[in-house]
Amino acid sequence: MSERKRIFIVVKTYPTISKEYSELVCTAGILEDGSWIRLYPIPFRKLDLEQKYPKYTWIEVEVDRNTKDFRPETYRPVLETLVIQDHAKEWEERRNIIFSNKKIYTNMQELISKAKTEKKSLAVFKPTKIHDFIYKEVDREWDKGKLSILKGLSKQMNFFQTPEEIADEFKTVRKVPYEFSYVFEDDSGHKSTLMIEDWELGMLYFNCLQNANEVESVALSKVKDKFLTYFNTRDLYFFLGTTKQYHNVARNPFIIIGVFYPPILQEDNQIRLF
Repeated sequence: MSERKRIFIVVKTYPTISKEYSELVCTAGILEDGSWIRLYPIPFRKLDLEQKYPKYTWIEVEVDRNTKDFRPETYRPVLETLVIQDHAKEWEERRNIIFSNKKIYTNMQELISKAKTEKKSLAVFKPTKIHDFIYKEVDREWDKGKLSILKGLSKQMNFFQTPEEIADEFKTVRKVPYEFSYVFEDDSGHKSTLMIEDWELGMLYFNCLQNANEVESVALSKVKDKFLTYFNTRDLYFFLGTTKQYHNVARNPFIIIGVFYPPILQEDNQIRLF
């Protein structure tokens, strides 16, 4: 049975292509009691304009527990019930909501143990040191098998849609041809390298690419400058999440699904480059 929940959105991952659900965005947020919730699946670009929520916004939506996902935080939204409410513009307000009634992890092994023993799949993590921000080239095109399924779906004509509207509905998002990762240390001195799947990062890359006249090396340099140099002047936190596929099998099942970078409140909170 569906229940209506009020959710503060803190994570939107870059869109991926799914054989089952077409083009998807994984969204994570915080409930009024401070607990985590994951909304999946959400075909974000197909939402009505008035439903396209930005980060740090309260929404209300009816949800059902997604029984296909063993991770307890995952719920399936009833999209037609989604309503956008207030947007938190100030960093202080965002801090208060995000850190309310919630543990801020600083030890990677502690969090991994929670994932294995308690199925914990979402967390706020504070790195002790940032060593680097790295990137590597990956496939430039989406999987052809998944794209063929989308093309098949687009041919299933809806009586109330024009061919142009159907083609636009199943138009795929541009694939980011690089994989970005942070190299960081936790409070035990253990070093980790975790991939970043934040919507903000993907959009930043393409904006930088456009401003650099499609010169990728310049765009990559600008992205690194923001995520490494600029964020080192802020109070940096990671939103970490597991993937369903690797939660129970990977040594470290977490990836960075978002970053939170409010201004530094105290000098001793600053993350220093090693």
